[in-house]
Amino acid sequence: MACSSPKRTRSLSIGLFCVLSVLRPSTDAQAVPRGVERRGGEYAAAQEPPSPQTISAASLQTAIDSLGKLDYDTRTNASRLVRRTPANQAVPALMKAVRTHEDGYVKYRALVLLTGFNDPDTAMVMHEAKASPNDRLRTVAYEYFEHHPNRELIPEMLASLQTEDGEFVRPSLVRALAALGTDARVSSALLRETGRGEDFFRSAVIEALGDYKAAYAIDALAGVTKLDGPLLDDSVLALGKIGDQRAFETLAALQRTAAPTLRPIVAASLCLVGAQCAEQEKYLIDLLKSAAGNGEPQESVRADVTGLTALALAGRSSAAEALFDVGTHAPDPVRAPIALGVATIALRNPTFAFALFEKSASKEVITLLGEGFDMLEEDFEKEQFFALARKTYWNAPEGSPTRALMQTLIGELDF
Repeated sequence: MACSSPKRTRSLSIGLFCVLSVLRPSTDAQAVPRGVERRGGEYAAAQEPPSPQTISAASLQTAIDSLGKLDYDTRTNASRLVRRTPANQAVPALMKAVRTHEDGYVKYRALVLLTGFNDPDTAMVMHEAKASPNDRLRTVAYEYFEHHPNRELIPEMLASLQTEDGEFVRPSLVRALAALGTDARVSSALLRETGRGEDFFRSAVIEALGDYKAAYAIDALAGVTKLDGPLLDDSVLALGKIGDQRAFETLAALQRTAAPTLRPIVAASLCLVGAQCAEQEKYLIDLLKSAAGNGEPQESVRADVTGLTALALAGRSSAAEALFDVGTHAPDPVRAPIALGVATIALRNPTFAFALFEKSASKEVITLLGEGFDMLEEDFEKEQFFALARKTYWNAPEGSPTRALMQTLIGELDF
């Protein structure tokens, strides 16, 4: 289920997202994961252990060594075992692997898994990783500092912005800077980056400015909307996410002139700045329902899903529920972008997603989520989701709806 647009290979913006690779090879599609039993023609996850489980040092090392195996079941089972090991045992072993393992991919996977334990010494390892020649390690380091902003790193990260050109590293660096807010050094640098360089990198800057509600960027983003090109929808959506009514005039003008494939993004952005939100949301929902039945072009569907996803992430549960309702019954190719939208909501706001899933406790919705996860390469974000799901499971009372939901998620998403 790859999309047709070549614009972006690693983003949670569904309207511009193009699948780089499917994490589970097609040969594994019908495999029964370890820990899952087949009952009555359906798959059901075996009961999750009630707490972390201590294992032998040798078993833990074998699991870490297996993180880079080509076989899907082998590396998935290895990750699962490490995640369920107590932090005081897993964290030192993972740190050692990051620093000394001979396999660069194992180092990467160990660093990702380390982030799920929320250990205070992780920051020290991330400081080391951002200087690594391994692009994957630098990417994870900057993703970590996006979620753990550190103003002391501003001079170093601004210097890196002048030289870092890794395809995935630079967008993560940009987001780590954007997370630092309105520091004048950062805002000046990011505003400059909206207008120079390759479109792929400019797109990452624009998306970050929107996600972090950078009101200082409104004029620069409004200027980008006047240029017909591949960054138009990025800048329109960013203006909406910032949520400042100063963008209303720009968005209202675009609503009158926008191409059909841009109109859903404009409608969502107008809603986000407070302009006739109920009407704009209804337009997006009706458009999605129509697309599911009439075979609308993929570009239009992705734009519509992007708009509804943005509304959901702004707290409008009705937008998320519309994605659930349509997505669970939609045929391909409409289903694929909806699955990506549902996965985006889960990764960007897991707590909100858990509440939605518990309210709409449907096997079909969780299956849709799983399909979206399979298409996204956001390993760091997924690990944060997995860690919170495990923690929520362990803390929930036995027999509670919350524990049942977490058990279902663990089984369906295979972590």
